[in-house]
Amino acid sequence: MFSLTPAIDRLTSVLAASHARVCAFLVLLSLAAFLPGFSTLQPLDRDEPRFAQASKQMLETGDFVDIRFQDEARHKKPVGIYWLQSAAVKAGEALGVPQARTQIWLYRIPSLLGAIATVLLTYWALLAFLARRYALLGASLMAAAVLLGVEARIAKTDAVLAACAVASMGALARAWFDWTRSLAFVPDRRNWLVFWGATAIGLLIKGPIVPMVWGLAILVLSASQRSFRWLKPLRFGPGLLLCLIVALPWFVAIMLKTGGSFFAESVGQDMLGKVAEGQEKHWGPPGFYLLVFFATYWPAAAFAAMAVPFAWIRRKEPQILFLIAWIVPSWLVFEAVPTKLPHYVLPLYPAITALLLLAMINGGIDRYRRGAVATACLVLIVPLALMGVILFGNWKLDQTLPWLALPGFALVLLAAAGVIAAFRRLDLEGALWRCVLASLLLTASVYPFAIESLRSLKLSPRLAEAARAACPDPAVQTLGYREPSLVFLTGTNLGMAASGQQAADFLSLPGCRVAFVEKRFADEFQAALANQPVKPRLFTTIRGFNLNGGRLLEIAVFVREPG
Repeated sequence: MFSLTPAIDRLTSVLAASHARVCAFLVLLSLAAFLPGFSTLQPLDRDEPRFAQASKQMLETGDFVDIRFQDEARHKKPVGIYWLQSAAVKAGEALGVPQARTQIWLYRIPSLLGAIATVLLTYWALLAFLARRYALLGASLMAAAVLLGVEARIAKTDAVLAACAVASMGALARAWFDWTRSLAFVPDRRNWLVFWGATAIGLLIKGPIVPMVWGLAILVLSASQRSFRWLKPLRFGPGLLLCLIVALPWFVAIMLKTGGSFFAESVGQDMLGKVAEGQEKHWGPPGFYLLVFFATYWPAAAFAAMAVPFAWIRRKEPQILFLIAWIVPSWLVFEAVPTKLPHYVLPLYPAITALLLLAMINGGIDRYRRGAVATACLVLIVPLALMGVILFGNWKLDQTLPWLALPGFALVLLAAAGVIAAFRRLDLEGALWRCVLASLLLTASVYPFAIESLRSLKLSPRLAEAARAACPDPAVQTLGYREPSLVFLTGTNLGMAASGQQAADFLSLPGCRVAFVEKRFADEFQAALANQPVKPRLFTTIRGFNLNGGRLLEIAVFVREPG
């Protein structure tokens, strides 16, 4: 019977012969994990098109200080990700990409690069804990993690933020292990630059999150030593100066431009609002992240759960203590905050990966422990649940099935069964590599085939396409349906009608005009049209499902031709 294990052993031995080979492999693996569906996935409401539209408006106005969504100030996050997205789109324009400013994949490039950097930096960080062979495995598991794969395909902050967090914590780990004499090599003298450079970039990406993660870890570790002297190699004086040089100019510029309202809104309303209550229906109870962990860290989540007893028993050892300090305090903060989104804990996943691998190589995951095999079988739950949701959604919404995805789904289940079989025969390393394979197969099945077949979810792209087909360069207004993706795809000047009368008046004006009218406003709109001398033409009717509202929608597209 053919076994993957000898091939896996040979491959890892060849790759681990040099850092260059490992890095080249991890880049290729990351591209295989993150590229399927990267350019075909529609803008995902609501956060992604808000970021992309704000970046697009920077290019339209030439104002790279203030952040706006249409006429609304978007004073929630610092400017870093908008600059990166604007640069990616500008590069796309220079290379001749057609309609670059409405190509969502261009805005996703910083997230893709951030996710690849997260994988490579996980490898670098884990070298402080593990031999090269296992650091390679750990980085591969990060590339396979569902949550990182999702964030690699969404044009927002979290993949880049994760890279900054991993870089800073990898540098902090080297300082800690050098102090505790548990590092097998001498840290590079430029280690402090990695720490503070990542922190400075993190401040421009998402404010205080990166300093919060390493700050809480420092408090726990310093309390264990009753000293902060181990931090001396990180050179806090020059490091803080570097952060000021990188981040302060924009913060001063936005303060002067907005009269201080940016800080009132970003800190007073956005950040403190998330602490006080769940914002934008993103409330979740304590324990939410633990519950979704088995989906977001799939396929290795079940094995990470098995490493918990090992971590508790050896919690006083320098390596384990550092990982606990990285994970637990920040995790508790995220659990305590009422506003909860799955990606908040992504910066902690490399530490969980390191803990899992340390447990594996030190015999801390016991295949014979009661319930161990049953726990390993959880690797089947996520793909089965996802397949069920996709099949049901396809049939319910579009009366079809994603036939092209079905062979891939079967291979995913076969690979997941191989994970369980390898674990049962005590081949845990082989089981984890099979997890990576299962993830790649799931990615290749879901993004380009299964999700792409869900036509009902593509409301905004279909509406924007209808507007472009109706007449050249139309003025567009929408009544009812007003998702950010529609603004991004149809144009910054998209009008938001408040009533049927307003939509009818808009269509009565000269020039090429298009109005989207949601069905619940149809009677009001038709009554308003009765008083108009020129009646618009019903161009088409588009039906679909709005995930944010959880509702089936029917939207009529009315056209007033020029002349």
